[in-house]
Amino acid sequence: MPWRSTPDIAVRALEAGDVQAALALCAQDPVASVLAAARLEELGVSAPFRGQAWGAFREGEMTSLAWVGANIVPVSPSGVGLEAIARHALRYGRRFSSVVGDAPAVHTVWSHLARAWPSPRQVRADQPSLAIQESSKIAPDPSVRRARLDELELVMPASVAMFTEEYGYSPLGSGGAYGARVRQLVELGRCFVRIDEGPTGPRVVFKAEIGAFALGVAQLQGVWVHPDYRGQGLGKSGTSAVVDHALSAGASTVSLYVNDYNTTARRTYRRVGFAQVGSYATIVC
Repeated sequence: MPWRSTPDIAVRALEAGDVQAALALCAQDPVASVLAAARLEELGVSAPFRGQAWGAFREGEMTSLAWVGANIVPVSPSGVGLEAIARHALRYGRRFSSVVGDAPAVHTVWSHLARAWPSPRQVRADQPSLAIQESSKIAPDPSVRRARLDELELVMPASVAMFTEEYGYSPLGSGGAYGARVRQLVELGRCFVRIDEGPTGPRVVFKAEIGAFALGVAQLQGVWVHPDYRGQGLGKSGTSAVVDHALSAGASTVSLYVNDYNTTARRTYRRVGFAQVGSYATIVC
């Protein structure tokens, strides 16, 4: 892919030989960059990137990068090169589902994309980024465990309910991509559930996933409690259990991000032991 330049910054597609430099950039703030770092680690140095990551370089040194899949995830500890990455995205000629990641990087990139792209569906400008590095003082729910692949038909309705509550629309219109991602997380052993007997049979009453795992950081996503079980403390004990699972799997830090207006969830995570370490932002396109 040709280089794109703005003043002294050049942007190009990353290649396998760039992985270590890209991960070193992410390692400057592992919690803020875990979404991109996880994808870089998954690809490793042998798989073809197919244009899925871009780097901004000044005098040969990578200053910023962006993972570009369904979403664009910018990473830039210094902010240098983000404008060039945004300009490159505009030339790329493709819209993304969202811009998500560390809030300052997201807002910088979006400030340039917004000049050419339609108004976003949603702007979540401040999503506190929270982290914990030890087991919670809240007793973990012993019934929370890894979901099995033969339980996918139970996991999927809970996942769809969580997404629909969060974004206001169903994810099932994405051509099968959402279902494939849920299945992948179950296969990887990163989906955790508590399944209880309901009025018509077994059902998921608590669910959470490790959506990204890189640089010693396990980022939780999709934390959900069945409406019939809310207000009973399951959010706290279930999340505590998943924190323990993540730490046992080798994470040194367990993180998540939450909407600033979701005071109930923020209170739950604070009681579990999470503390704010930064801010994410999500622009839903």
